[in-house]
Amino acid sequence: MTQKTPITVAYGDGIGPEIMEATLRILEEAGAQLEIETIEIGEKVYLRGNTAGIDQSAWESLRRTKVFLKAPITTPQGGGYKSLNVTVRKALGLYANVRPCVSYHPFVETKFPGMDVVIVRENEEDLYAGIEHRQTDQVVQCLKLISRPGCEKIVRYAFEYARRNNRKRVTCFTKDNIMKMTDGLFHKVFDEIAAEYPDIENEHWIVDIGAAKLATEPKNFDVVVLPNLYGDILSDVAAQMTGSVGLAGSANIGTECAMFEAIHGSAPRRAGQNVANPSGLLLGAVMMLVHIGQPEVAERVHNAWLRTLEEGIHTYDIYREGTSRQKVGTREFAAAVIQRLGQKPEQLKPVSYKKGSGEAFTTAPLVRELPPAKKELVGVDMFLDWREGKADQLGERLQRINGDGLKLKMITNRGVKVWPEGLPETFCTDHWRCRFISESGGTITHAQIIALLERARAAGFDFIKTENLYAFDGERGYSLGQGE
Repeated sequence: MTQKTPITVAYGDGIGPEIMEATLRILEEAGAQLEIETIEIGEKVYLRGNTAGIDQSAWESLRRTKVFLKAPITTPQGGGYKSLNVTVRKALGLYANVRPCVSYHPFVETKFPGMDVVIVRENEEDLYAGIEHRQTDQVVQCLKLISRPGCEKIVRYAFEYARRNNRKRVTCFTKDNIMKMTDGLFHKVFDEIAAEYPDIENEHWIVDIGAAKLATEPKNFDVVVLPNLYGDILSDVAAQMTGSVGLAGSANIGTECAMFEAIHGSAPRRAGQNVANPSGLLLGAVMMLVHIGQPEVAERVHNAWLRTLEEGIHTYDIYREGTSRQKVGTREFAAAVIQRLGQKPEQLKPVSYKKGSGEAFTTAPLVRELPPAKKELVGVDMFLDWREGKADQLGERLQRINGDGLKLKMITNRGVKVWPEGLPETFCTDHWRCRFISESGGTITHAQIIALLERARAAGFDFIKTENLYAFDGERGYSLGQGE
């Protein structure tokens, strides 16, 4: 007898229990060998006072099974509640979010027949680090964190995914013409790793024009790899371009654990009505089956679903007069898929899965071990909350605290240089970046920075944070201001 694979299942909120029940029924009838542990997450857990929406016992199940099939959840209104998805992804190291976006023309209405794009989104860092501060009366900040290991993991996963799934090209989107260090690192790592895969085409687009191309000519893209925020936005855009976000499944892959889900929400207004489309969660479950080494069952389920779709048996969200043949509810749709198990579509392209095509790979190291760079402290940016005048007045006052080998070099406001030689037309807030560097052009010490801050305090300045300026192996590790 085939050994069953343990998985953790959460029925979620809203339409979640209905679509999960339909999905599990199909998997069982298709012969999936699953040992299911059920956990409670989401709204009820939040309202019990758990701000993360998940209890310790649920974590224990996830760490034990390492496979999570999750229905959508509802996050209560109001502040203080953490995103459960973000929490699970970070806690379990689910660094890769994989979203196939496929058109099912002519059975699902779309302007892009033949679209077949896979979005691979970095899942753990970027602006989704969630480190935010209100620093002055007028200004808040969010830190964008991009790491070399994070870039290497997601880029290598994208190329391995392409190779294992017979994809021909990997495209990278960044905004490194503006964010030259953070997005620049992502692009640099992409180029380095692309060179290791000569059998896979590669290209890079600036994200704004790349997004425009994706939205108008998706046939030109195959696998697209992106940092977290761009990937979040464009994966939903791409899914909707195929005709419905409700048909899209999603995988979140880590080196130890994986989570599979639909990309739509819990739709509480549709709950309990037997109308919800289970397709997104079902296709997420198909990805799960491939991941856990049951590709034959995945293929059986996916092809039966395609056959159901092309025979016009549709839930309300994709039903169209003249194309659809029968409008059905959640349970009836599941029954129709089950009835077609063992059949293949005749007009849509049948799917074929091979063992290992969706698994987290282990044949190559995710992250290369590089020797640490020589790190030298060369200056400091001191940020001030100041509303007592204009930039020239601030520059004049700050020059009075020069000393101990440090001198003021420039002042910016919202990234625009306003001293020296700023323009009077530049709009300024109460948030100022003041750059001090070594008078000799060499390195400085932490003691010099502490002494500078003491002089600033004595002069009545409210410094709200500092950022040390470093050189790494002689290369500048910070952005320049205009004219530097």
